[in-house]
Amino acid sequence: MRSSASGHAVARAGSHATVASAAVLVRIGSRGSRLALTQAGLAADTLRTNGVELALVPITTAGDRDRTKPFGQIGSRGVFVKELEEALLEGRIDVAVHSAKDMTSEDPHGLAVGAYLRRDDPRDALCGAGAVRPGMRIGTASVRRRAQLLALEPDLSIEPLRGNIDTRLRKRGERGLDAVVLAACGLDRLGLADEIGLRFDPEQLLPEAGQGALALQVRVGEEKLVAHADDPETRTRVEAERTCVAAVGGGCLAPVAAHHDGMTLRALVAAEDGSWLDRLSGDDAGALGRELAERANARAESARS
Repeated sequence: MRSSASGHAVARAGSHATVASAAVLVRIGSRGSRLALTQAGLAADTLRTNGVELALVPITTAGDRDRTKPFGQIGSRGVFVKELEEALLEGRIDVAVHSAKDMTSEDPHGLAVGAYLRRDDPRDALCGAGAVRPGMRIGTASVRRRAQLLALEPDLSIEPLRGNIDTRLRKRGERGLDAVVLAACGLDRLGLADEIGLRFDPEQLLPEAGQGALALQVRVGEEKLVAHADDPETRTRVEAERTCVAAVGGGCLAPVAAHHDGMTLRALVAAEDGSWLDRLSGDDAGALGRELAERANARAESARS
């Protein structure tokens, strides 16, 4: 945070409008995609108060720079947050706005999620068709979605597809795909709900941990900066999901999903080709994750023997 003599509107970092009294400058870091900037705007709306100027600082992440390689080849989870977290730790921004599903299961030392905004629709969305049918060609870069789609309907062709929402929707037509699978919340936030043919029930496609939620990350000790924006119910659910994924552990290479619907925490691990899928539910997020890890490791060991 810095003292500033600028006005209260959200501005790109570096722009200034002089007013009579000094204001506190809060620099909000965000990826530069249309969706990310829209989400940063939602965050800014919750943080705007008298005496606070908000400056938006777009930051390019590893996931933005490399749009061709599969996520696993560029770092898997965390490829869209690492540079934002580094900017926080180095004092170049004061708040990082993340899609909670992009975050690693634990915050880096010195950082904390000061607020989770009220969660939007956490479900996955099928765009281009109203149902999954045998023989369809469906685009997604997510191993979680791939595994569950193939478990749902083995006679599918799942084709890798990366890029921002607009790019993936465009590529569906260019490549002649029958459908693509995207997060419903992103489409809703961009006013693209009409592109959705089906919102998957979580019993069909269990969402990514944190999907639908926006996380405002800050330096430890500065949580009060964003605390008023925190939605306690969303925090409870998302933290349970992240705890479960953390308990599964980095040693488990199988696709993982976790979702708390307000009543029950459900989680799963699966084979990437959909040949097996283990789904559990319970109240103890850590125990649930450890049990899933044991099951995945047992299946891997069985396959090697």
